[in-house]
Amino acid sequence: MKKDIHIPEVTDIYIALIYEYNADFKAKEWNAYILNDKNVPIELVFVVSKGFDGDIKTAAMRHSMAGLEPKSFAKLEFVQDEVLKLNNEFFVTFYSKGVLFEKRFLFKKDTVTENNTIKIPLLGVKGILAS
Repeated sequence: MKKDIHIPEVTDIYIALIYEYNADFKAKEWNAYILNDKNVPIELVFVVSKGFDGDIKTAAMRHSMAGLEPKSFAKLEFVQDEVLKLNNEFFVTFYSKGVLFEKRFLFKKDTVTENNTIKIPLLGVKGILAS
């Protein structure tokens, strides 16, 4: 029965958008990162991202990695300015200590701006954390 299923809460895992300089293109751009602020590694990490707003939808981007060490991060993807005008969803699944976890992170449309950035301690730079 549904009431017998225990869905563990995801803590200390984040998706952040960082506005950073790309030396190759000599321009600043938004990049998505996954952060593991846990004291234990996470394994078999899978991230699906997409943008949407009503009938407008982007293609889904899929990322996978064998794992992410404690207190570390990994770059996921470049996010185009046109996509930031949409809601951006990152659906993350991973294992920790043999338990499957999943969480949906959302950046609401038109909220990703340089004025909305905060200091992200694990990265040591300013960015925006998904809700």
